[in-house]
Amino acid sequence: MSFKLLALDLDDTLLNEEFVISEKNKKAIHEAIRKGVTVTLATGRMFRSTLPYAQQLELDVPLITYHGALVKTARTQEQIFHCPVPLQAALEIIDLLEENGNHLNLYLNDELFVREDNEMIRLYVSIADVDYQSVGNLREFLKVEPTKMTMISSEEDTIKSYWNLFSQKYKNQLKVVPSKPYFLEITNARATKGQALKALADSLGVKREEVIAIGDSYNDIDMLEYAGLGVAVENAREDVKKAADYITASNINDGVTQVINKYILR
Repeated sequence: MSFKLLALDLDDTLLNEEFVISEKNKKAIHEAIRKGVTVTLATGRMFRSTLPYAQQLELDVPLITYHGALVKTARTQEQIFHCPVPLQAALEIIDLLEENGNHLNLYLNDELFVREDNEMIRLYVSIADVDYQSVGNLREFLKVEPTKMTMISSEEDTIKSYWNLFSQKYKNQLKVVPSKPYFLEITNARATKGQALKALADSLGVKREEVIAIGDSYNDIDMLEYAGLGVAVENAREDVKKAADYITASNINDGVTQVINKYILR
């Protein structure tokens, strides 16, 4: 099988522990592109946080961001798809989280808003390298549908508890999955990496069997299941590995390069 589309998660997949694309991975990706393969990024990150990596790789394709809630082209920044969280559900989640003192990120128009400055948002921006605005009461602030919401907690059990609660309460409206152990990502049910990747492949005339997707976390599972070849990095969650067709090396050992060499460059 000749592969034509490669979708790469960023954190803990393409990026190493310093949130950098290694030179080996850059070289392999450029060689795949020269061979005619379309390479895109599929991440939970904001578009503005994803764009610098796309520019490093000289990508000129639609980028799947916010777990699939926003797809925009890398070079012209044309919006292809936007599927935000329903406003009523968003307001209810704000109430449920804030009454117990939990931290929440709100994403509107590719901007990040929080109630107040605290260690949770400082943790997030240390990874995502984006600015944020403290706006006080989020319920009073929110007037339009947010692209995405992210709960952040240092307690993994708290993340699991709200994951179960929101998944059951909003099972027909929202997609709720952890990314990192301390991030709980909330998007529209129609906004997932797998659905966005399928739409991109269809627009390019690429068959499912011609797609490779590589990831590490729960939000990557439907993308891996959609792709003709779903790949988990060695450092992936066990549930993600079970959903994958192939396990590559870890993110710090250039697992992306291994896949490109084995399945694209041969």
